[in-house]
Amino acid sequence: MADKAVTIRTRKFMTNRLLSRKQFIIDVLHPGRANVSKAELKEKLSSLYEVKDPNAIFVFKFRTHFGGGKSTGFGLIYDSVESAKKYEPKYRLIRKFKCICDSRVASISLGKTNGLATKVEKSRKQLKERKNRSKKVRGVKKTKAGDAAKKK
Repeated sequence: MADKAVTIRTRKFMTNRLLSRKQFIIDVLHPGRANVSKAELKEKLSSLYEVKDPNAIFVFKFRTHFGGGKSTGFGLIYDSVESAKKYEPKYRLIRKFKCICDSRVASISLGKTNGLATKVEKSRKQLKERKNRSKKVRGVKKTKAGDAAKKK
């Protein structure tokens, strides 16, 4: 399956200097194939844009068009992994796979701790107690209400 031809086209390419990244829409043409894995897309994008660290590439929101053969999504290439950690949403950093691209071979390790950030497991009881404490106060003090019980 992976040996079939895949064409990647980027459009609406923009260099965002404030967030130190390049952002674009990716059109993937994959005739005769169900879809293309994100790891394979990151590998191709890293060779296309000559990115040193493939962990600075984020691809998301892919939708396969009706009838198959074409998918569209978004891509972000950060200048460094540090800026990616600074500006990317936390859930995307947790979900992110550490990708080691070696000449057409991408090895991916799955798990909560293998991303660029770790997921903090909170119990249901803690979340409910914090919500109920914040109900008792108004305005800006709401954010401090959740932390107030920890100090006591």
